[in-house]
Amino acid sequence: MVESIDNYDTNNNEILNPKVERDVVELFKAFSSQTRIRILFALKRKKLTVSEICDVLSMSQSAISHQLRELKLARLVTYEKHGREIIYELDDHHVHEIFDLAIEHVKELYKYD
Repeated sequence: MVESIDNYDTNNNEILNPKVERDVVELFKAFSSQTRIRILFALKRKKLTVSEICDVLSMSQSAISHQLRELKLARLVTYEKHGREIIYELDDHHVHEIFDLAIEHVKELYKYD
């Protein structure tokens, strides 16, 4: 169960709670890989198996599996087992929103269409 904490430091309401700060840093670290960004974008469109992700990204299964482990640890993706098949998807609507905002920000910043 996730511990309930205030967003602000108990000693200083002007700075972020150190626990929240640490977890936000870890979240952004998870976004720091081009391969993980590509996986997230693919999963944003639809649920996929590891094999399907490999096909979409033209990468090896071991490379994709490694990155999926990182994304699971960051709680950005989740999965369901169907027999021997594992189907991955973005964890929740927050991940979709964060990803959409990042794309929107970059497109606006660099004047992409």
